[in-house]
Amino acid sequence: MPRYALKVEYHGGPFAGWQRQADQPSVQGAIEAALAKLEPRDHTIAAAGRTDAGVHALAQVAHCDLEKDWTPFRLSEALNYHLKPDPVAIIDCAQVDEDWHARFSALERRYFFRLLMRRAPATHDKGLVWQVSQPLDADAMRAGAAHLIGHHDFTTFRSTICQAKSPVKTLDALEISEAQGLAGPEIHFHLRARSFLHNQVRSFVGTLERVGAGAWAPEDVKCALEARNRAACGPVCPPYGLYLAGVGYPDDPFA
Repeated sequence: MPRYALKVEYHGGPFAGWQRQADQPSVQGAIEAALAKLEPRDHTIAAAGRTDAGVHALAQVAHCDLEKDWTPFRLSEALNYHLKPDPVAIIDCAQVDEDWHARFSALERRYFFRLLMRRAPATHDKGLVWQVSQPLDADAMRAGAAHLIGHHDFTTFRSTICQAKSPVKTLDALEISEAQGLAGPEIHFHLRARSFLHNQVRSFVGTLERVGAGAWAPEDVKCALEARNRAACGPVCPPYGLYLAGVGYPDDPFA
C-alpha cells in the first residue's frame, strides 16, 4: 500500500485536540473521515505530535496508507475538498517509503507561541493568541529562559498526566522576540527539541510570563527547574497562542 506524508495546517479552536475522540471532534478524526470518502473503509493515521485542545498547527505532519496510487497533488486536493468546512488544510503531500513514520522518523519538533500585550479584548486574533493586559520585560524573560536550554530533568514543567517514560529531555532552543502585530505588541516564543513533555511549552511560557511581569526573578526559573517538583512551576498558560510550527526529518519528504 502506498504511504503518503501530509503536511497539515489547522485552527485548534473547534477541536478537542489532534487525537481521535469517541464523542468529540478531533483533527485526526476529521482527516480520517475525509480519507474514508476517498477509500471507503476505516483509516488510522499517525502524526508527529498530539496537540491538545485549542492548540493550532502551521505544519503538523502525519502519514496515511492508501490502496490506490494517488499523485500527491490530487490527494491533497481531494482531501481539502472533503475537509470543508473544518478549519483543516493539507498544505503539502508527498509519497514516502513504506517504513517512513511521521512520528518515529522525526528528528525535532518546533513550536511557536504568540503572546499579545494590550488591555482591550482581542477581536480578529481571538483564539489565536494568549492575551495579557500589561507590558512584559522581554529581556528578563530571555534571562529566565536561558536556564531552561539544554539537557535537564523537566519534572517541574511536565503535566501530572504526562505519559512520557522519562522527564529528562534536551531543549535545543527557546528564543524570545518582540514584534508589532496588527492588534498590538506581541512577544513571540520559538522552541525546538527532539520531543516535548505534555504541557511543557505552556508551562514554560506561563512561568516566563511571570518573569516578564516582575512577579518572578529570572533566577527563580532555575530554582523551579532544579526543584523537580510540579508544584514549583508557574501558571500553565492557555493553549490559544500555541502552534506546532514544524517537524524536522533526516530527509525532508516535502523538499
